[in-house]
Amino acid sequence: MMTLRWRALGLVYWSAVLVFAVPLGAIALTSLSDGTIVGFPIGSFSLRWYRAALADPDYRDAFALSVALAIGSAVLAVAIGTWIAIAVTMLTSFRLRMVLLAGALIPLVTPGIVHGVALRIAVRAIGLDPGPFAILLGHAIHATPYAAIMVGVRRATLPKELVDAARVLGAGPVSAFVKVVVPWLRPALWGAGGLAALTSLDDFIRSFFLGGYDPTLPVLIFGRLRSGLTPEINAVATMVLMLGCGLSVLMDWRQHMSRSSRHSASFDRTE
Repeated sequence: MMTLRWRALGLVYWSAVLVFAVPLGAIALTSLSDGTIVGFPIGSFSLRWYRAALADPDYRDAFALSVALAIGSAVLAVAIGTWIAIAVTMLTSFRLRMVLLAGALIPLVTPGIVHGVALRIAVRAIGLDPGPFAILLGHAIHATPYAAIMVGVRRATLPKELVDAARVLGAGPVSAFVKVVVPWLRPALWGAGGLAALTSLDDFIRSFFLGGYDPTLPVLIFGRLRSGLTPEINAVATMVLMLGCGLSVLMDWRQHMSRSSRHSASFDRTE
């Protein structure tokens, strides 16, 4: 009975993998076509469209802007999300904790199109022109709930005795936070930063509503799609996909190294 159940779960899992992987594989394959039309059969394979995309200054500028926004919004989101997570755990009033947490999670439950319009109105209200800085704020606001949740979950597992021991040994509040709390939160900080960066790279709605004359990569791809899907667009999409996969692998590696270092430290203490 258990064997049949595990086989059924395995079938469902691999079916889901195929559903997600087949369209991505089709994009990657058609980006290697030497022809000008997206479709099968591909014919001869070529890196022609990758070279064309890399030589296009519009794609290069949009990619550089998207990467800069991803890094900046990740830093802001992690900083704000960490503050929210720690504030929620330190507040003694249950109502205040719920109000702060609910306010932080509003961008997470707001429909994207509504959030984009609201952010556009907000930046205009504060006298900020649409452009890279407005997009940076929008991406950071959108990613902050993810950072707050990830850091908050990790913060909840911190043994209170560690902080108390540091304070007993003479560490002040700031020193105890830097030397005890931050190392404990480091895996969550890396994970939250990576997720925020990936969210920013993929964010079209907020980039569209808050953008100026310099488009991000998703906005530029959307504009090029008006002329039809081309192998060049698929090549750009494949490179972005590879970048996202590389960032995910890096995040997983950081998590693995963090767990290994903790296990090594625990083993050394038991010796």
